[in-house]
Amino acid sequence: MKFFYLASEPNSEGKFEIHERDCELIPSPYVRDYLGPFNSGNEALSKALNTKSNSVLCEKCSSASNVYHFNSFKLENG
Repeated sequence: MKFFYLASEPNSEGKFEIHERDCELIPSPYVRDYLGPFNSGNEALSKALNTKSNSVLCEKCSSASNVYHFNSFKLENG
């Protein structure tokens, strides 16, 4: 079980980042909210998306957790 936090201020791209407690990029306690304990970053992301639809996993946390995320999908009509 890992403990996750959600930044209360958006990053330069307007996204709210989710960080594990031990992440070196985690914001100060004044600008983050506790999400709770989760088995994976994907579980934390699911909860965060309920409150902030533009939440994303921290790039470092997602690679450390072997969580894969995609910046965007482009669907084309065949």
